Amino acid sequence: MDILLTLLTPAQLGLALGIALLAGFVKGVVGFAMPMVFVSGLSTFLAPDLALAMLMLPTLATNGIQALRQGPRAAWESIAKFKVYMGVGAVVLILSAQLVSVLPMQVMLVIIGVPVTAFALMQIVGWTLVLNGQSTTFEAVIGMVAGFLGGISGIWGPPTVMYLTALGTQKHEQMRAQGVIYGLGAVSLVGAHIGSGVLNATTWPLSAAMIVPALIGMFCGRQVMDQIDQVVFRRATLFVLLVAGLNLLRRALVG
Repeated sequence: MDILLTLLTPAQLGLALGIALLAGFVKGVVGFAMPMVFVSGLSTFLAPDLALAMLMLPTLATNGIQALRQGPRAAWESIAKFKVYMGVGAVVLILSAQLVSVLPMQVMLVIIGVPVTAFALMQIVGWTLVLNGQSTTFEAVIGMVAGFLGGISGIWGPPTVMYLTALGTQKHEQMRAQGVIYGLGAVSLVGAHIGSGVLNATTWPLSAAMIVPALIGMFCGRQVMDQIDQVVFRRATLFVLLVAGLNLLRRALVG
């Protein structure tokens, strides 16, 4: 416990555990948005690089479970189908992760806040991109965008969800594909930020402490998903993300 309180006060640690629980719950219901909830919530009272470090291990654990829910064979099929997206995204993620230690806090807040806000707004107003089939070029471009955002903020969900939705991916395949893409991205993220120094001997215990509440939240979210209208809950979640994204932009612009 003492090592967890070297960077956080007891109140901050308790709040962080609550955010991890909420982030896992949202992921359990809709299959994504965990990093957005995590970073948006933690960045309201912690430095963005510390928030990024704390989300890494719970993101890795929850996405591993989501990816393998239908078995290794199904997960491998998703890897083969979206290999260009994941390959390009992983390379760009590793490269962009090195920018975390040199970017000013205000710039990081804007980079995190803009995609969160834009994604929530587009989904709320009903704008969606429609594609007739997979395009290697377009898949590579979206992978680059996702990788860049993932490397500096741990958030690569918005472009991934937009791409899978635009392809008309069926619900169960989309949930599995998200788990595979985010899971492999999380592996790359952890490796990249061990190299960048963001995940280190001081921050990894904090990240590890977030795993259990995130898994509990994810389990509860799965149970709730079967009992309520998922569309209504997802819309409410988007409004929460919109508020969180706008708050990050406020911190970047006003302080």
